[in-house]
Amino acid sequence: MGKILIVADLEQRCLATPRGLQLASRLGHEVEVVAFIHAPLKAITPDAGKQRAVRKQLLADREQQVRARIDQYLQVGQQVRLTVVWEKDIHRWLNRQCAGGDYDMVVKTGHRSESLVHTSTDWQLLRECPAPVLLVAKKKWHRVRPVLVALDLASGKPAKKALNHKLLGAAKALAEALQVELEIIAAIPVPAVLTELDLVDPATYARSARESMQPQITKLSNAHGVPESAFRCKRGAPERVVASRAAKVRAQVVVVGTVGRKGVKARLLGNTAEKVLLHLKTDVLAVKP
Repeated sequence: MGKILIVADLEQRCLATPRGLQLASRLGHEVEVVAFIHAPLKAITPDAGKQRAVRKQLLADREQQVRARIDQYLQVGQQVRLTVVWEKDIHRWLNRQCAGGDYDMVVKTGHRSESLVHTSTDWQLLRECPAPVLLVAKKKWHRVRPVLVALDLASGKPAKKALNHKLLGAAKALAEALQVELEIIAAIPVPAVLTELDLVDPATYARSARESMQPQITKLSNAHGVPESAFRCKRGAPERVVASRAAKVRAQVVVVGTVGRKGVKARLLGNTAEKVLLHLKTDVLAVKP
């Protein structure tokens, strides 16, 4: 039996709790909920004893609030372990907690904004968290339907091929648990410089690229019991291809791989998972190699 870790957010904005409890029930996974709280107590009082008392009260109040929300969305037969943590650096605590490989998924309400000088907890988790991260969308398409998985079939690197298998396996299990269809999409990026210099015809390039992807499609199809007809390859930048297909089919979850770049390189370049997030109105499950 797997295990899901749900990050409880502020009560009026927490979408992760109901979504995480639903997914855990469908997948047959155990559930843990963690809630964070922190306050600059030294600014309130210099007295250490009073600080401890205030901290204890705040922790108790937070536990009561989160427990009430859990009870509101608890699925039949579910047992939920709740932990309330006094912690400011949420992503670092989660990274340490997931380092042992005990969790199949971290579920968190998504906050999709970032600037060069401010990196949100969401982006840090996408880049660093050892476990797959499901960011739950605030706004969704009406009557969401399938699970959509984005594969990188243009790369011949062994690591990318292994990640494709991991992504397809996760997406198929999710679709089966939710009892919805599975959609598979792969982008065929055409180098802009070649097109601008008229060195290649985009349509011809795409057809050739699609043919070179066929061996990978056949292997993935056979390995996961998915018909080859389920694989769609579209020309364009990955983030736009994935977002366009997700919007067309109103995907309820989009499963993507993330390379987990760090530092300035990550902020300037980002990766496909992060770019996809900026274009989507749905839940996104990011999986690392």
